[in-house]
Order: sequence, then C-alpha cells, then structure tokens
Amino acid sequence: MIATGWRVWFALLVLMQTAVTTGVAAERPNILFLFADDQRADTIAGHGNPHIDTPHLDALVNRGFSFRRNYTFGSNSGAVCVPSRAMLMTGKTWFRIDARTMGDSVLLPEILGQQGYATFATGKWHNGEASCARGFQRARNIMFGGMSDHTQVPVQSRNADGTWSMSETASQFSTELFADTAIDFLKTHDRSHPFFCYVAFTAPHDPRQPPEEFRDRYARQPPPLPTNFAPQFPFDNGFVRGRDEVLAAWPRTESVIREQLADYYGLISHLDQQIGRVLAALEDSGQLNNTLVVYAADNGLALGSHGLLGKQSVFEHSLRTPLVISGPGVPRGQSSFAFTYLLDLFPTLCEVCGVAAPDDLDGHSLRPLWTGERQEVRDSVFLPYLGVQRAVRDRRWKLIAYPDQNHLQLFDLERDPDERVNLAEQPEQEATLIRLKSLMTRWQTQVGDQVTIPETNQPPLPIDLTAEPRQPDPWQPAWIIEKYFPAP
Repeated sequence: MIATGWRVWFALLVLMQTAVTTGVAAERPNILFLFADDQRADTIAGHGNPHIDTPHLDALVNRGFSFRRNYTFGSNSGAVCVPSRAMLMTGKTWFRIDARTMGDSVLLPEILGQQGYATFATGKWHNGEASCARGFQRARNIMFGGMSDHTQVPVQSRNADGTWSMSETASQFSTELFADTAIDFLKTHDRSHPFFCYVAFTAPHDPRQPPEEFRDRYARQPPPLPTNFAPQFPFDNGFVRGRDEVLAAWPRTESVIREQLADYYGLISHLDQQIGRVLAALEDSGQLNNTLVVYAADNGLALGSHGLLGKQSVFEHSLRTPLVISGPGVPRGQSSFAFTYLLDLFPTLCEVCGVAAPDDLDGHSLRPLWTGERQEVRDSVFLPYLGVQRAVRDRRWKLIAYPDQNHLQLFDLERDPDERVNLAEQPEQEATLIRLKSLMTRWQTQVGDQVTIPETNQPPLPIDLTAEPRQPDPWQPAWIIEKYFPAP
C-alpha cells in the first residue's frame, strides 16, 4: 500500500512538472497580436465612424473590450513608429531604452518564449534584426524598415540557426502577404504549447495605394474632411518640413485631402478584410475560445487635421491609437475611457498569461480595467515629442508646450475635442494653466525628461510655408506624386 501510494504521488508530480515545462495550451491563453501602421483611433466604424467600412474590426469591438483613450508615449524620432514599437516590446518609455535596437531590455515575446510560449512574427519590424531574432523563435516574411511600396515588399525570414535569409521582393500586396503568413502559422502550430503570434501590417502607412476595388469604394464618395482641417499649420512646430509633411503640396486643398483620406480609408478597409481572414483561420483551427486577440496600431496620423499630414505632433489625432482586446475572461462589447499607453500591453499580457513581468516596467496592467477592480491606472498622460513639443492632459484639459517657440496652447477637450481654440491667453484660465504646468513638471521628473518648459507664453513666430517650394517625397510612386502634387 505504501509503495503503491508513493508511486501514485510520484506520477502526479511528474504530470504536474510536465504541464509546467511544456506549457499546456489549455492552461494558458494563446495571443494573436494584430498591429496596424499609422491608423488613427477614429477610423473604426464600431467606434463611431459611419464613413468607413470595417465589419471585422467592428465584430472584434463587439466581442471585446475597447480602450478609447489609448496613446503611444510620444516619440524621440520623426519615425514615430520606431520608439512606439520599442516601447510596446519593452514596456518602457523611450527615455529609458535605445529605441532603434531596444538594447538589452527584455522583450515581451522573449519572456513569453522563456515561459513555454511558441513565439512567431510576420510583417514590419523597425528595430533591427538582432532584437527580432532574440524575441521570436520563428519569423517569416519580415520587412525590416519603416515603409515600402505595398506591392513590392522586401522581406526576410529567420533561419533555424538565428541568421536571416537573403532579402527578396514579395509579389503579393503587403496586407495579404502578412495575413497569409499568419494563417499558415495558425494552421500548422503545434498545440502542445500556447502561442504568441505577432502580425505587424504595414497598412495603412503610405504610400496610399489600396487595391483598386478599395480605392474605388471611397473615391466615389470620399470621407468628409476632419472637423479641424486647415490648409496649413501656422508656425514651425519642429517638424513642419519633415518627410510626412511633403506627401501633399502646401497649402493643403480640400480636394487633395479628400483624395488622401479616400485612399487611406481604402487601405484600412482592405486591412479589415484580411484581418477577417486571419480571425476566420483562428476559429477554424479550434483555438478561438482560448486565444486573446489584441488589435492596436503604433500611432495615429493627421491627414489634414490642423493642416498637418503626419504623426509628428502631440495632438490627439497623431498620438492616439485604437486598442481592442478580446478573448477568455474579457467582457464583450464594453469600453473604458481610462488613460492607457501601448506600453501597458507588456504587463497586461504577462498578467493574463500568468507570467511574472520584469519589475522595472513603466507600464501598468490593464486587466483591472476590464474586471472592474479599477476605474483608471493613471490620472493623466504625458506626450513628449523630441525636444520640440510637450503635452500633458487630464480628463478635461490639455496643455501643449513648444519650447523652441516659448509658446503654449491650452485646450478644453470637453468642449473642444478637436483642439481648435487655444485658451492659454485667457486670464480666467490662469489657474488651470498653472496646475497643468505643475502636472507636466511632475511627469518630467518621473520619466527623466529635462526639456525646459516655457514659463511665459509668447506668440509663435509665423512661417510662410507657401513661399517655400514643397518638393514631394521622391520615394513615392510617380502616379501618387502626380495625384497629390497637381500641376499649377
């Protein structure tokens, strides 16, 4: 009897250890992470935009939890997607990491892989080959870099020894290529381990060249102009001459912005179609009910708002991003307006997967927001861009500082969500201005930001951008240049 009992106990111990070391998929959720490139937060029909067709994202919204005030934590580069992706993968602000390579910071897929997850990536990786190889056990059709012609994507795949294949140009449209690669992974995945599948699409980043069917859909009835549309930004914000701002001539005309929006919406609707294919493959694989699906984007985009086109500003349209999470244990069809960052996803996914997160992260787990344990994880957000712009906002007010111009902007987002009326000069707002300056200083101290914020508000120096010849970005396909830079 004693010997038999000992053998039973030993067998149970072996089974328990096997479950821990092999990471039985049934005990921990899979993660399918779908990441868009340059998608504004207001471009999902299910979040209130009646002018765009996104049925699959809408379905994700209906069966998941939406974070409606989600941001990327500013940027230390005009290529905002570089630090955005680095912060996502490290859970740290750009003040504490080498955003180009992520240095020796522990990566989200790296720590999941160490805890038994099968890690896989396809799509855009803007932070170097070494970090991608360190983070993912398998990687196919990776585009290293910031952008490419969607019809001629240079891609590489990770070899078994950790090296990379020679770059080759894919013949498929980028969104379809990355969706196909993800679908193949879902079909062939060994279910003895849970997976982390990261799919980083390059849409809707420019060049704005959706497939003809999707271009025609919006060309017939272009989306309306942003409510804060302007022909040009009135002063030098530190990036008015940057690459994103030469994707259309100055001053912006209504017709050109409508055309860009139509092409942009076409890219998003095409992306939505391909996401639908990936989600259908997940369901067909029988793994949908045990898979956490995350949908997000690296940053927003202006596209005519405030006379800008790019993401190199601290306005809401450029730094807010969509974020939806669905899956086991996540409420269906609910939303939160708590302040969140993309870098919060690192500790969030670790907690949901039962993995101990590093103790030096800057992000907070968002799980308490959907369980109802907390109403917020922070009382404000700080948005630093290079050394030329700083912003802080609470639930109602937003302060933007331009150190090079000694200029301040104050917006009442409750009454003016599009940031059109600057209240910084109104005497009755002095107390609000002082409070927000103090809040900004608190944030700067917390994150290690040493940029000096203007003590007084000066009128910005005007800049006559119409006097400068605006040369189009030569990388863009010729037909796009002709379309957005019409001959006089």
